[in-house]
Amino acid sequence: MTKNECKKIIRQRLFAVRDEKYADFTSALIPNIKREKVIGVRSPEIKKLASEFSGSETGEVFITCLPHKYLEENHLHAALLAREKDYATAVSEIKAFLPFIDNWATCDTSIPKAFAKNKSALLEEIYAWLKSERPYTVRYAIGLLMRLYLDDDFKAEYLHLVAGVKSAEYYVNMMRAWYFATALAKQYDAALPLIKSKTLDKFTQNKSIQKARESYRVSDEHKEYLKQFKIK
Repeated sequence: MTKNECKKIIRQRLFAVRDEKYADFTSALIPNIKREKVIGVRSPEIKKLASEFSGSETGEVFITCLPHKYLEENHLHAALLAREKDYATAVSEIKAFLPFIDNWATCDTSIPKAFAKNKSALLEEIYAWLKSERPYTVRYAIGLLMRLYLDDDFKAEYLHLVAGVKSAEYYVNMMRAWYFATALAKQYDAALPLIKSKTLDKFTQNKSIQKARESYRVSDEHKEYLKQFKIK
């Protein structure tokens, strides 16, 4: 199967389940992606296609067809990678894909199954991605630290890794805030000193507190206490 043949098959399937109103809704949420690049395919349909094409010739060819034209092609690519169980393959395919991720929605959807079982090895990749000049690569790395390293594998040093990220990019700092808000929910005692020190930039500090205070996982007592550490 050629790449052109593969693209044709994938696009036919995506357009067959498009929803124009949903495309409008999605486009509004991801303003940096032009409307004409949004087909309008809901997540359950993307997951169905990923399940169908995973391990098939079409799926294998498709992930080599970078860059993709449509947002949903990127979402499908991410969904296919999320199903990968071999660690070496997963890392290789994510590395190939990261330079082409251009929006928060695609960035936040692809965590290969293999990563959760190889956390020690994955840290080396995360450290490298945090130093990238590509904002969505940095966001991806912070997202991994949030999703995989705030429970049994947590170390306080990871908080300082994220705090040390310096970026003017909105979507990087939003992920940093999301990370610290989640840390306040899961590792409150470890995260609180960093918030109290007010060493984060104003946006990330205040957004972290806002998100923590909106979370059902943070106690009312802690929510009230955190208010005093907002930067005016």
